[in-house]
Amino acid sequence: MDKRSWKVFSSTPDAPWQLLGAERLGGVPGEDVLVIDLERTRQTIEGWGGCFNELGWQALSCLDEGARTEIMGGLFGPEGCNFDYCRMPIGASDYALDYYSLNDTDGDYAMENFSLERDRRWLIPFIRKAMESQPRLRVWGSPWTPPAWMKTNRQYHKGELRWEEPVLKAYALYFEKYVKAYRAEGIDIRAIHVQNEPFHLPDFPSCGWTGEHMRDFIRDYLGPRFALSGLDQEIWLGTINGPGDPDVPWRFIDTVLRDVQAASMIAGVGFQWFGMPAVDPTVAKYPGKKIMQTEAKCGDGSNDWAYAMETARDMIYYFNHGATAFMQWNMVLDHTGNSTWGWKQSTMVTVDTEQSSYRYNPQFCLVKHFSNTVKSGAKSVFLESDACCAFMNPDGSTVVFLMNAESYDKVFTLQVGEIIKSIVLPANSFNTVCL
Repeated sequence: MDKRSWKVFSSTPDAPWQLLGAERLGGVPGEDVLVIDLERTRQTIEGWGGCFNELGWQALSCLDEGARTEIMGGLFGPEGCNFDYCRMPIGASDYALDYYSLNDTDGDYAMENFSLERDRRWLIPFIRKAMESQPRLRVWGSPWTPPAWMKTNRQYHKGELRWEEPVLKAYALYFEKYVKAYRAEGIDIRAIHVQNEPFHLPDFPSCGWTGEHMRDFIRDYLGPRFALSGLDQEIWLGTINGPGDPDVPWRFIDTVLRDVQAASMIAGVGFQWFGMPAVDPTVAKYPGKKIMQTEAKCGDGSNDWAYAMETARDMIYYFNHGATAFMQWNMVLDHTGNSTWGWKQSTMVTVDTEQSSYRYNPQFCLVKHFSNTVKSGAKSVFLESDACCAFMNPDGSTVVFLMNAESYDKVFTLQVGEIIKSIVLPANSFNTVCL
């Protein structure tokens, strides 16, 4: 008989992170039994995180040191979200203060003017503050755009990488310099995703790529450059978004990975939220490649429970379909939520820079239900459900995430080993069963 003890943490819009009482455990079983078969484990969970952006640190800088420490502890500390694997932009993202790259000197193919001077003001303090609460923090980077002088239109937005030998070699060197420069700052860059959203060409930092160009750049330039330099950082095919045609991201991925030499240099495929239709065919054809969800839906700045519920559905989908990690987008923004280019988006923590105050949004509460209890190195447990996903931690403990999206309390029945237990979950709630 399985003698595991059960604990259930539950969150509703009015009562976040509450331990459910014994009166909700047990009782009449529900119609459907969710069988958690711990023999059917799948992918290994690599970690949890969000993206460091300049506007996030600008917002945090409006608070006193105590408030900053409290927020970062909430995001990165063991009692909070316990983030340990985060994203950062290489150069400007759409939540940078303005356009820039790490080398804006036209024609500097030797990267003699490569510099982290700007990052030392904004991104590096943000990351180091996180490391105070999470010493094990790992970071992965992706550019929204190469340096403008390397592009066909010589602008930070739109355009493509100039397909010229000196530029391609210089861009591979740019990535090497980035990894080594951050290492010198004491920050562990574990992976490179070559381009943020290669099919999305807005008026903020961006760059278009074809699958053929991505394949050739990784195979002939970036992969050999890292090998020559002795770098062990992973190269990922990411971050893959999706335009109106759902077949476009899959054709892009397949073009790259069916090249055996290029595929041998690629650790996995990173998907933005619009890339979801390409997940299943990628897992089916290339089961040896890891899958990561690289950016949660941006939202519209509402920061409400409905947005968190939508993200919860995405998280369940991705983990039940092979993802090793799920990245939030902005972790902290000011009260406007606006990007430099005028797109209002959602965030885990909002800082009111006028009142020098802050609040945790429902998104923070949702993510904590996963990242506080599911440890890096856990195994996802195979399930076919759109309301539930499960994990087995390295220490053998089991975590089950359940979402009750109904407007009424609902009974969920779980079977783990020989134990069958029913739980009455509150209406409109996120729930984590720990056993």
